[in-house]
Amino acid sequence: MTNQLLLSLTNKVLGEGKPTARNNYAYSCPFCNHHKPKLEVNLTENKQGYHPWHCWACDKKGKTVLSLFNQSNTHPDFILELKTIVKYDSGNTNEKKEEKLKLPEDFVSLKSVPKSDIIGRHALAYLKKRNVNIDDILRYNIGYCTKGRYKDMVVIPSYNEDSSLNFFVGRSFNESKIKYLNPSITKDFIPFENTINWNLPIIICEGMFDAIAIKRNVIPLLGKTFPKPLLKKLASSQVQKIYIALDKDALKQSLKFCEYLLNEGKKVYLVDLDQKDPSEMGFEAFTNLVQQTTSLTFYDLMEKKISLL
Repeated sequence: MTNQLLLSLTNKVLGEGKPTARNNYAYSCPFCNHHKPKLEVNLTENKQGYHPWHCWACDKKGKTVLSLFNQSNTHPDFILELKTIVKYDSGNTNEKKEEKLKLPEDFVSLKSVPKSDIIGRHALAYLKKRNVNIDDILRYNIGYCTKGRYKDMVVIPSYNEDSSLNFFVGRSFNESKIKYLNPSITKDFIPFENTINWNLPIIICEGMFDAIAIKRNVIPLLGKTFPKPLLKKLASSQVQKIYIALDKDALKQSLKFCEYLLNEGKKVYLVDLDQKDPSEMGFEAFTNLVQQTTSLTFYDLMEKKISLL
């Protein structure tokens, strides 16, 4: 049964909620401000004693209304009122805290490498071959490791919007059999999120070196699959133009993403990568290709899908 006192208070904080098919209540999300009420709150205590909430647009979620109020900067008076309605242990949300991801213990920044650092110089030489310059190193906080699991690898970190680490990729700069190495975690995040302007055109590519070569408002997928948080963020953001620049062998996946984004009202451009990826093409060649790419229509989309049959 819905806690009526909790419902009344939540309506005061978030505005009038709408009942959903799951006997929850839907509200306008204070985190992504989606134009539809996508934030769903369970105001009936579940078996664990929680009132979970989840935004279906930006994927923000939690186990308690207290965590929702705290994260949305609710006025302290409402939080005090909430604690009289629902009991929490010392105001603790009881939410399971995830262990924070950290860069390798032996990570050394490549922002400034002394001449005496031979391994660092090797790392810089490798990056130069990949057309990565000092501005790129500074922007993405690229470093390297001299020992440990990531020994003789350049390390490229990825950060969330709040500048917390969400992933990193290690790439060997010698003849090691293991070329790439990364932490074994879910890829349910947005790579390079802290560098993105969600109001400007965005380019989607596959790898981190591709993104660095493009040198624009760009997000690497770290593969060929769109993470759910990225799809939801693209759909709810103000960005209008989205360029999909995946390899030829990912055309089926590219068309699937194009269709999703077109249905969300976005202007989509499918960049035709012929043989080379952006990191091999370089900035100028890729930029010229993007400038020649025209927006995709639903008719174009259907033609390309039929060609795959």
